[in-house]
Amino acid sequence: MTSILIKNLKTYYNTAGGPARAVDDVSFSLECGESIGIAGESGCGKSTLGLSIVRATPEHSTTTGEVILGEKSIFNLSKLEFTKNIRWKEISMVFQGAMNSLDPVFTIEEQFVEVLKQHHFDGKYNEKISEMVESVGLNQDVLKKYPHELSGGMKQRIVIAMALVLKPKFIIADEPTTALDVLVQAQVINLLKKLKKDGLSIMLITHDLGIISEIAEKIGIMYAGQIVEFGTASEVFKNSKHPYTQGLLKSIPRLKGDKITNFIKGTPPSLINPPKGCRFRERCPQAMEKCKQDPINIKTDSGYVACWLYE
Repeated sequence: MTSILIKNLKTYYNTAGGPARAVDDVSFSLECGESIGIAGESGCGKSTLGLSIVRATPEHSTTTGEVILGEKSIFNLSKLEFTKNIRWKEISMVFQGAMNSLDPVFTIEEQFVEVLKQHHFDGKYNEKISEMVESVGLNQDVLKKYPHELSGGMKQRIVIAMALVLKPKFIIADEPTTALDVLVQAQVINLLKKLKKDGLSIMLITHDLGIISEIAEKIGIMYAGQIVEFGTASEVFKNSKHPYTQGLLKSIPRLKGDKITNFIKGTPPSLINPPKGCRFRERCPQAMEKCKQDPINIKTDSGYVACWLYE
């Protein structure tokens, strides 16, 4: 059974200059227990994609398309039904900069209790909270502390534990290692790998392809609001098709072999007035006349690529 299906998902932000197409016709599927990494440069729409799936986009935005979790089309549910039955119970999200989202005037335990109350948890709060804190490798004494008394890594683990407290099947982690030092990053990555082994499906949003290679079976490469390449991690890393994906991989510094680091010239296009045809065309070293037309998704061994080079 498909764990989650994203079909023709679009999220446009309403601006004075016109709609900003932050997510523009994104489609992919993820099986039960699988994990996916969404990669791309800043401003390409990765975070908006996650927010759209959990119905947390701001009021000045418009979202269309389908998100089917199991057999439920979550966009067809009322806001009350989604909040009561889906959010945090079947799908949850660790937001970008989440460790700074903890309320400084409440203890960690009080904030766990608030989450459980909001989602009508029927059970013993103390036992549940203790179980979740231990599951992310923290001692019980953190529950009586305030956020400012914890390190960045401890706060990040607390936020992940809060996202998991109602045992969702699918979790979206938006830049979970940002602003953490290398040792703490490793701890968070190992925690996500442990959760994945326990059967949790993870959508990891990051610009760091190295982190994705540690966790995800599938990768979606996002550029200017669109997924330009989708496939298994092994195929995308070893045999990437799209020129943008190839550029990203070449820009990663290497310890061995060719140590010359390349970069992608130019800047991303405006999401309010994107260029016609392929949005990467103006930066692409392999651009051709046909690239002025919108590319179609061309099947690859494990997914698809939106590029006329493979027509």
